[in-house]
Amino acid sequence: MAAAEASPPASRMLPQPRLVPLAWRNLVSNKRRLLRSSAGIAFAVLLMLVQLGFERAFFEVSLAVVRALDGELFIMNASKYRFGTSDPFAHNLLDTAKDVSGVASAAPFYLEWQRFFWKSPEDGKQHLVQVFAFDPDRPVLTIDGVDGQREALKRDDSVLVDRSARPSLGMDKNATESEINGQRVEIVGTFSLGPDFMSDGTIVMGDKTFAKLLAGNREAAAALPVDTGVIKVRPGQDIDQTKRALRAALPPTVTVMTKPELIEFERHYQADLSSAGPIFWLGTIVGFVVGMLISYQIIYTDLSDQLPQYATLKGIGYSTGYISRIVFTQAVLSALAGYIPAWLLCLGVYWVIGRLALLPLHMTLGLTLLSFGLTLAMCLASAAIALRRVTTVDPAEVF
Repeated sequence: MAAAEASPPASRMLPQPRLVPLAWRNLVSNKRRLLRSSAGIAFAVLLMLVQLGFERAFFEVSLAVVRALDGELFIMNASKYRFGTSDPFAHNLLDTAKDVSGVASAAPFYLEWQRFFWKSPEDGKQHLVQVFAFDPDRPVLTIDGVDGQREALKRDDSVLVDRSARPSLGMDKNATESEINGQRVEIVGTFSLGPDFMSDGTIVMGDKTFAKLLAGNREAAAALPVDTGVIKVRPGQDIDQTKRALRAALPPTVTVMTKPELIEFERHYQADLSSAGPIFWLGTIVGFVVGMLISYQIIYTDLSDQLPQYATLKGIGYSTGYISRIVFTQAVLSALAGYIPAWLLCLGVYWVIGRLALLPLHMTLGLTLLSFGLTLAMCLASAAIALRRVTTVDPAEVF
């Protein structure tokens, strides 16, 4: 009796086979069920990938112009709640900024979203477009195709059009002239920017053309209110020190930001204050919940079908921890079986949507890691809920 009491527990004497082969065999034991389960998980993964892709495309196009600004510091009206809205300040404040120590140049950047109507050269229809304007002698943009055509913008009534705009605007054609606000303009070149969620196309022009089309007076360019002041800092000058000097010299009605601060300013608005950011995250959460329900149903059904086998393992002495590891390993394999085809299919979906909606949808390493992490969490959480099906089973009741 004493010898029997001193003997180790039966679970310690049992061989411990590798987890992956057993979990893998459970997964592939029924090929049709595996196909159905992979399809269900893949659907949820694809839904999450599309939502996350749209969110990243939204931020990319929203921040494209901010990133393309050619300066280190930027002056804006302090009451402005986002970059992409019109809230100009007095032009003469730039003259004050020029005299600040450390400032190499202070150039005006004019933006307008609501008062320029472009006539399509193709069908004559009017389209509201966003317009960027600046003094061609003081460039403020690094958009591909703009800087090399600044000389052409010095000509009267000359504009550059976005060849990547939506086709309905007719900017991708070989037209040499059109109309803006009912006035004839000469198309002297093109650039590539693309539409965003607010605008279908963009036109770039010189400040004098901007003043004429907007106010009807070409000579009023120097008096136009400025939407953004683009400041270039002298080489070797400390940017933060120059920023503090500008804030001291300018009235409190305007604010001064570095480029990283301006990018974060716009990102904060889009992510936290606008409706777009939460909408995409809500779509991702819906995909996660749908996937979790599908995964739970798949895992629970699988455990129910294989309940006698799990009961046998418990009956011969295998621990609950060992059985739990089998279930979780199978959940990880199920996540992989659903994620890989969904990821490959999403590449095609991104390409199609990108071509149709003209949005920069593309797969990135960060997006892949985030979506795979969500997929693993989805399947493991479902397994944890369904695990009670086998951990509480009494072998005597099954047999």
